[in-house]
Amino acid sequence: MEKDNKKYITDEELKKHNRSDDLWISIHGKVYDVTDWVKDHPGGDVPILDLAGQDATDAFIAFHPGSAWKYLDRFFTGYYLKDFQVSEVSKDYRRIATEFTKAGMFEKKGHGVVCSLGLVSLLFSISVYGVLCSNSFWMHMFCGALLGFSWVQVTFLGHDSGHYQIMSTRGFNKLAQILTGNCLTGISIAWWKWTHNAHHVACNSLDHDPDLQHLPVFAVSTNFFKSLTSKFYGRKLTFDSMARFLVSYQHFTFYPVMVVARINLYLQTLLLLFSKRKVPDRALNILGVCVFWTWFPLLISCLPNWHERILFVLASFFVSAFQHIQFCLNHFAANTYVGAPQGNDWFQKQTSGTIDISCPSWMDWVYGGLQFQLEHHLFPRLPRCHLRRISPLVQDLCKKHNLPYRSYGFYQANLTTIRTLRAAALQARDLTNPVPQNLLWEAFNTHG
Repeated sequence: MEKDNKKYITDEELKKHNRSDDLWISIHGKVYDVTDWVKDHPGGDVPILDLAGQDATDAFIAFHPGSAWKYLDRFFTGYYLKDFQVSEVSKDYRRIATEFTKAGMFEKKGHGVVCSLGLVSLLFSISVYGVLCSNSFWMHMFCGALLGFSWVQVTFLGHDSGHYQIMSTRGFNKLAQILTGNCLTGISIAWWKWTHNAHHVACNSLDHDPDLQHLPVFAVSTNFFKSLTSKFYGRKLTFDSMARFLVSYQHFTFYPVMVVARINLYLQTLLLLFSKRKVPDRALNILGVCVFWTWFPLLISCLPNWHERILFVLASFFVSAFQHIQFCLNHFAANTYVGAPQGNDWFQKQTSGTIDISCPSWMDWVYGGLQFQLEHHLFPRLPRCHLRRISPLVQDLCKKHNLPYRSYGFYQANLTTIRTLRAAALQARDLTNPVPQNLLWEAFNTHG
């Protein structure tokens, strides 16, 4: 239909274009056909598919610099969204984002990158030196712990480089990603981007956010007992007898699993890199992973015996588990929902699905800035050095619109997470909702 010499479509008509072969979105009321572009989108196809057939203005503002707007015109369909309205929450969010842009905050990265690179280099050097030049068992264990802590700091750098340029050019930024992710940790930056972008857009959606889909080991919501279908992985998350057994004790197994969680990340990296999916810079990612699986086994082989080698690896995994735990604290105990994210309540979904971890400013480097999880989710391109500064503004905005702002101390965040896991575990044990049983389940749960 036409109005004011412009062509308009309704929300319902826009929703019809929500498939990968017919994908339209709206930004600021203008409708774009991104069907062909989605395959080449630097952030992957999943974030756009999750917002297909609806307005995606807030998400676009959050993830794209001002330079991205000029590329939209070539996708313009000629249609505008009829009766397009902006909520008061979105108005305030966009106003603050504009103020940050005008202040140059997205470009001012502080000295965090240089300091982090220096720290990582120092930790790696000490770890390698201690293994090669010392015969002390305890020195070797200390070096394993240092290596694990260096992985934590490296991951923060990789995370930063994935959200914004930490280097002077895009080429150097990609090099930094491969070095920090693939070469030093063995975890592919391609895998991280694939899952992490989906997580940001569909924060705490049980069937769209891969960061919550941990069956058969964990279930943060009883909705998983219905065997949801993962829209991200394209498969059913079956809640069978084994899943029921493992979930029933998840509040006890949470920390032990976190210690060995890196093994799953290595596996997920290999599954993606050698899958049929389109993987950006596949060869470069594989090369980087090969670098890791060259130097890491060689370093371990320099230890005197298998006893020390195993304990060295466990020491590094034990320390790096802090980061895996932190990521879970930020989301496991927050609100969840089922279904695709909605562009018109994007801000509300971020506040609902995230939890901050309060700490003194001198500890910010330990958490990599991600203790300000909500601030990071609202402004993912904002360098971590600004997150503490903008926190009061975010709190005021949440208070103004009666939205949750949860900030817990590290102990309280752990306690809340364990309570969430325990609540789901106890309901998983409820045999009034049976699933096909096996001997293992019956042995542990039906006899005394």
